[in-house]
Amino acid sequence: MSFAKWIGGALGWSFGGPIGAIIGLALGSFVDNIADKGGALLNDGETGKQDPYRTTQTRPRTQTQSGDFEVSLLILASVVIKADGKQDQRELDFVRQQFVNMYGKDRANKSFELFKRISKQEISTRQVCLQIKQMMDHASRLQLLHFLFGIAKADGIVTEDELNQIYMITGYLGISNRDYQSIKAMFYNSSDNAYKILEIDKSVTDTEVKKAYRSMAKKYHPDRVGHLGKEHQEGAEAKFRQVQEAYEHIQKERGFK
Repeated sequence: MSFAKWIGGALGWSFGGPIGAIIGLALGSFVDNIADKGGALLNDGETGKQDPYRTTQTRPRTQTQSGDFEVSLLILASVVIKADGKQDQRELDFVRQQFVNMYGKDRANKSFELFKRISKQEISTRQVCLQIKQMMDHASRLQLLHFLFGIAKADGIVTEDELNQIYMITGYLGISNRDYQSIKAMFYNSSDNAYKILEIDKSVTDTEVKKAYRSMAKKYHPDRVGHLGKEHQEGAEAKFRQVQEAYEHIQKERGFK
């Protein structure tokens, strides 16, 4: 299967808007039939140039496919990795290994090849995130954020530049500060991390802790991203386990059942 046919068969709404333009530029001469989906790579007819600023505002939200999530992840990963002015090999290795774990070696190799091409582009983070916000469901956006923190932490430390970039992405994606702080806490060690993960304060009652746990378990349950495919559902289990562990930590600390 050709490179373009592989990616073309995996995408849905990502064929349109600024993400479609980025994919088109990244694929370059590899595009053999990808533009057949209703001109979705944003060709402008006579010149064939792509408009990276055209949005998908008139399109209704459609279910995010595995390929939509994959491409969104590749683009945002490239933004975070370049946030501190360099591409750390440990971060690149983390991205590659995560894709091997999710998709297998063959598809991961294709993904990483696309990632390298995307990384060479100047990307409008705001435009990309606004498209994702409009077209991708909330649970999938939370999963994107979790992965971005994993990339930033792959070299052992999340730099201030990386943190600022992820925070900016969070806002553009329409993710609340409470959700941001919850996922961020999963990558830091502090005495109140368990409470932050459950989005509560230390002063709450045991009953409120239990209520918060039920709410967070529902929000982060892997079934919420089941439509993305088994590979992403398994990835979401790590986040779900951290919610469970946070609750168990507080439960043990307070001595309630």
